[in-house]
Amino acid sequence: MSAAAIEAINALQAPTTQASHAATGTAAPGFANWIEQEVSSLNTQLVTAEQGVQKLATGTAENLHEVMLQLEQARLAMQVASQVRSKVLEAYQDVMRMQV
Repeated sequence: MSAAAIEAINALQAPTTQASHAATGTAAPGFANWIEQEVSSLNTQLVTAEQGVQKLATGTAENLHEVMLQLEQARLAMQVASQVRSKVLEAYQDVMRMQV
């Protein structure tokens, strides 16, 4: 698991309130900002894995093990993103089916 993923989990475990942000004068980060950061992190992992594969194909990679780890991390991150997407869509559909 990457350090960014662990930091994201820690941030979710200790949410801050709007009142504390209002007291300090800073705006609370929104869900859209969090999603944007996570997608950016996922993209970085995918690009790093792709570069590792290119280095391996050209013979400039020093360690096959590191390339395989990068590929596996990128694969797992993509699976997590896909599952989060599915759960968010499912929750949205449940909300839309609610009768008001």
